[in-house]
Amino acid sequence: MAIQREKHQIRRMIAWRVAQELHDGDVVNLGIGLPSLVANETSSDIEILLQAENGLIGIGEMPDKANIDPDLVNAGGQPITATAGACTFHSADSFTIIRGGHVDATVLGALQVDQFGNLANWIIPGKMVPGMGGAMDLVVGAKKVIVAMEHTVKGKPKLLKHCSLPLTAANQVDLIVTELGVIKITEQGMMLTELAPGTTIDDIQAATEAELIISPDLKAMPIPSDL
Repeated sequence: MAIQREKHQIRRMIAWRVAQELHDGDVVNLGIGLPSLVANETSSDIEILLQAENGLIGIGEMPDKANIDPDLVNAGGQPITATAGACTFHSADSFTIIRGGHVDATVLGALQVDQFGNLANWIIPGKMVPGMGGAMDLVVGAKKVIVAMEHTVKGKPKLLKHCSLPLTAANQVDLIVTELGVIKITEQGMMLTELAPGTTIDDIQAATEAELIISPDLKAMPIPSDL
């Protein structure tokens, strides 16, 4: 059986692993919720330019309650911080950056991802939502699309053969990071490339509707040393 971890440990574990995918000089957009935690896990040895789609490049670590600036928020209204040298600009310019292909990676959450790299992350029919937002632009405009999410919801798989919810975009997801492992979308389907400590292939397949292809180079998923 997979190792049981607290919610905050799972979220940090996923955010830390996603941060390992980012490289010096990358411009990266972080979605709201779990993806925003990636800002806390990036290496101080490299410079990563984190973008908020409402008009900021240079997001720092997420603030604690004592250091919240009401004038600094991301596109979801979450408080953020700005690094030295950060730049603010009009949201139209922000989307010029996104649509112009200048974002190296975008990190988003998901309701569902299927074996074709289709993404559903904006609406559950019958529930009120503000709209799709910039996700539809980001997943098409960014050079790499990373989904950071928990593997299941209420015990039900989120990695499916076919998405049943309305799509945000088709065939755009490149990589999925969950608390159970790392999965790459290939032409053949979902390929398991890394397995989380304490998790077996049977564990992750049981929590996944789509049939997993096991990479011949399957390795252990690195996690923070304090987890």
